[in-house]
Amino acid sequence: MTEATTTPKGKKAAAAAFEAPKFEMPKFEMPKFEMPKFDLPKFEMPAAFRDIAEKSVSQAKENYEKMKAAAEEATDLLEDTYATASKGAADYGVKVIELTRTNTNAAFDYMTELLAVKSISEVVEVSTAHARKQFETLTEQSKELAALAQKVATETTEPVKEGMSKAFQKVA
Repeated sequence: MTEATTTPKGKKAAAAAFEAPKFEMPKFEMPKFEMPKFDLPKFEMPAAFRDIAEKSVSQAKENYEKMKAAAEEATDLLEDTYATASKGAADYGVKVIELTRTNTNAAFDYMTELLAVKSISEVVEVSTAHARKQFETLTEQSKELAALAQKVATETTEPVKEGMSKAFQKVA
């Protein structure tokens, strides 16, 4: 087996043989054209057409202004409604936290009473009294939450209903 040795001269010749020829794109210039000038014929539009066009434009402007005013009014109304709904949801959340606190305190009071009992009959008596009291409390709390939810829903939807009907009456 013989090893082929390459000399630096041999490498240059081999690289030159595989080298792609250099090619440059010819430079072209865009032709310069001038646009022909056409004289438009001058003619008079009939007065009836002009009147109709002017009325249509003024009517379109009036309708646009009405629609723009109605859209702005509806946007303001929706922003107010969102603020009312947010406040109502916050009030509802605060009420739920308040009721939870009341129920938690009642549960701790019940456990404290249970720790102080001496007999099973007292356990039954304390448990029955606590269950009765909690049932009454839960009934009252449910009514409060339902009333608050209804109030929030009414305060939120009523202005939307009235505002939208007013906005659409203005447009019509």
